[in-house]
Order: sequence, then C-alpha cells, then structure tokens
Amino acid sequence: MAAGAARAQAQPTNGARAGKHYDVVIAGGGSAGAVLATRLSADGQRQVLLLDAGPDYAPGAYPAALTNANLVAGSPEHDWHYHSQDAARLGHDIGIPRGRVIGGSSAVNAAVAMRARPADFARWSRRGIEGWEWPEVLAAYRAMENTPTGDDAWHGRSGPFPVRQRSAQENTPSMRAFVSAAESAGLPHVADFNGAHQHGVGPYPLNVIDGVRINTGMAYLTAAVRARPNLTIRGNAEVDRVLIEKGRAVGVRLVGDDIVRAGEVILSSGTIGSPAILMRSGVGPQGHLGELGIDVMADLPVGERLQEHPFFFNVYALKASAVAMTPAAGAIVWTRSRRAAPGDLDLHISGTHLIDPKASPTGGAIVLACAVTLPKSNGSLRLASRDPRAAPQIRYNFFQQEDDLDRMVEAVELSRRIGRSAPFADLVDHEMAPGATVLEGQALRQNIVANVAGYQHPTSTVPMGAADDRAAVVDAWGAVRGIAALRVVDASILPDIPSVATNLTTIMLAERISAHLAR
Repeated sequence: MAAGAARAQAQPTNGARAGKHYDVVIAGGGSAGAVLATRLSADGQRQVLLLDAGPDYAPGAYPAALTNANLVAGSPEHDWHYHSQDAARLGHDIGIPRGRVIGGSSAVNAAVAMRARPADFARWSRRGIEGWEWPEVLAAYRAMENTPTGDDAWHGRSGPFPVRQRSAQENTPSMRAFVSAAESAGLPHVADFNGAHQHGVGPYPLNVIDGVRINTGMAYLTAAVRARPNLTIRGNAEVDRVLIEKGRAVGVRLVGDDIVRAGEVILSSGTIGSPAILMRSGVGPQGHLGELGIDVMADLPVGERLQEHPFFFNVYALKASAVAMTPAAGAIVWTRSRRAAPGDLDLHISGTHLIDPKASPTGGAIVLACAVTLPKSNGSLRLASRDPRAAPQIRYNFFQQEDDLDRMVEAVELSRRIGRSAPFADLVDHEMAPGATVLEGQALRQNIVANVAGYQHPTSTVPMGAADDRAAVVDAWGAVRGIAALRVVDASILPDIPSVATNLTTIMLAERISAHLAR
C-alpha cells in the first residue's frame, strides 16, 4: 500500500524493514515529532523513520473522539493514563491526559492556539540561552501559521498549521456574557491574543476548522508527505530506550526487543515520555539510575525541573434559558497578579463548557477555570522501574511555593467577581464550585488545594540551557550533553513553562530546530 493511501483503520505506514539503517529515527509523532518528520524528510537523501507508541491514522481517518473539538482527552484508548503522585501533599493525585497517537497531545487537547509572549523568551535570554530572541521566534510562529484574520505584521497566511480566531457570534450566550462581565470588571478587550497585546479578555484563537481539531498528524503528515519514499511512519511501536555505544546514540530498542539502527536519534515523546526513555537509556541522575541498576551513560539532571500550570475549576450552573454548551472552548482572561514581575501576565481564567451537562442540575454549565501561568513551584519525574510499561513517578508539587497559592486565590477571587457581574450573573442559576459555603480566606485556600488539577501543559523535564548551566540537560537546539547524535525536541526541553498553553510553542520549537538541522 502506498504511504499516502487513506486507511480505514490505523496501521503502520511503510513498516520499518528489518535490518534497515536510517539516517534519523524520531521517537514520538506528536506536536513536535510530526513536524520533525515532515521537515527532515524534505531532503530526499535523508532516510527518516517516525515511531509512535499509538496508532497511525491517515489525515482523513482519525476517529471522531480525536477530531471533535468539543471533546478533550475523551478517548481512553488513545491516552497514556498517567497520574501524579501528589496525594501526600494535596490529598489527591492529578490525572495527566497525554495523547498516544500520531499527533500526540495535539489530538486530544482543547485546541488552544495561543503563542508564548516576548516576556517568556526574554527569560530564556536571561538564562544565557542564545538563538531564541523574539524576532526570530515571531518569524517562526508566522511561518508555521495559516490564518485569514489579524494584522499581517503578526500573522502568517500560508503555513501548514491552521489558526482560526473564534468570534463572539460563534460563542454561546453565556460565553459572550463572560467576556462582557470581565470587561465590566475592568479588563480590556483583546481582539487577537496572537497580536501586539495580550492583557485582557476575548475569544480564543484555536486550531479548529468547522468543529474539527486539526492535530499535527493531519496538518503536517499530509498524503503528499506520507508518499515520500524516504519517510517511514510506524505506529504501535513503543520505544524502550536509546542504544548508546561509545558515547554515541546508534539507534533505539523497542518494547518487544526490536532494534532500529540510525545515524541520529531524536526523542519527541513529550514531557513525560522523553525523560523516561532517557533514564532507561542511562541518561539521568546518577543516584536514581544506580538505585534501579541502570548503567550511567551521562549523569544529567533529567526530570528535576518539571513544571505545570495549576488549574482550579470555578463552575456555574446556567439558567434553563441559557444552557447552550457548544462550542465548548470559548474565551479567556489573561491578566497579571499583584505579585507579577513587570511585563508578565501570570493568571488565566479560561471560559469553557468542558463539563458533562449532567453534572449540572439545570442541564447546562460553564467553567471559569483559573490558572497560575508562571508558577514558581517545581515538580519531578522519576522512573518507577526499568520496565518501559511501568508509568513513571510524577510529582507536580503544586503550591510548594506559597506565592503560587496566593496568586491562585487572587485568580479565583477575580473569577468569582466576574461571576457576580452582569450580564454573566443574569444567566447563572448558582455557583456549583467551590460553592456558596466556601466564601473566602482559609476555607477558599483549602478548597483550592483539595481540588487543584493540571492545565495539561507539563514542561521542562529535559531543560535546555547555556553551556555553563549545570541544571540543563540539552543545549539550545536539543542536543543531549555528553551523548553524540542524540537530541530531544518537544515541550520537555523548554527551560521553564511559558505563560500560556504550550502546543503552538512546541510546534514552533520543532520548526526552528528542524531548520537548524537542515543547514
């Protein structure tokens, strides 16, 4: 079967031939891996193999659970079923949905297509990381994007990744009222969060067309790309570890013991998967690897800087006259706390209908989900065992820094103030969570800790850094220190978490590193 032929069911594309040597093997076909495979295989002389633990679907053959933009992480068969181990600290563990499919988490997320801000990249520069200044980053964001709206100075028209600005008219009555109420609370209106200004409230930009979530497998691995004779895509192929000989990566071993030889290995298995593969390969903290009997190839601080946005749900039951809940993703407040550094925007209030309507006694609800987008707390990731099928031990350590909890309280207080403001309040039956019995002060703080979730934006387990940064694992272009021919390219290498959803930035990262490798 030709590589570009449509498939009714998921199956490997151009199944990797036994004994074949590839120039590049990419482990993980998600937000970064699909981009890398597309860009690197554009050189017809380079043999590229893309591996993914999940199924491989042709662009037009993804199941409805993955294409319906009103469903987030709604397909258990395409999920890794990770969870954190934070119960001792928070009183509960936190679910960590991650996509297990070509397209990765871009196939299961809320399809928010918002860029990181110049201030986010300025922090990279302050760490001594070169090559990621805002003018170059903006050019890459524009080049990857196709959108019909917005200022030409800020937007691209012909890139592979679609971004569509949701209009007020498309949103539900309660979502429009949320925006109006936020404005009445003093927040400026933002017409384009990917434009010059982000502080305020407005509808989301999304990678959604006609209700379909366009993931990177669809946008990048098109039929024409799949037809390239030098690109092989193999689904249902889970990587156990990287094969390292004399300080050089020479291939990968799959679960099931198949071996694939390659001139270069790129891990794009995400913030959870990539560090786990590295540590099973002997790249990680010497003490931890020694506890598991893993020979150390490179003593590096893998898994020691995990970050995630803490997320809290302020939920309102809607009156029977306003129970419309489609489309689900609608609008957002992006603002600064009283403790924010100059130029930073460190709080979100995300308006969605991503809740089961049966959870509301009125049959309809809206969620104003609050997040601290520049948290100071760090988590960690460790292996539970050498078994690649054993989920790693993940600890988010939310609110380890008290300042994070202070700022979350501020976000929730603002959310509730919006909830009490017209015209939003006119459409609300009552507040479901945290509810009328949880007013403020210590009761609110305890409720936040007891119910905090993750925004599904984990980063920084394999952070990049300058040459003298001992806390870094890779350089500015993803090359792993001390191991030749091994790179990591995905959200795990972000040096710290950006102040927004990570998907667009991860795609941009892969675009820029692909271009760097092609020089």
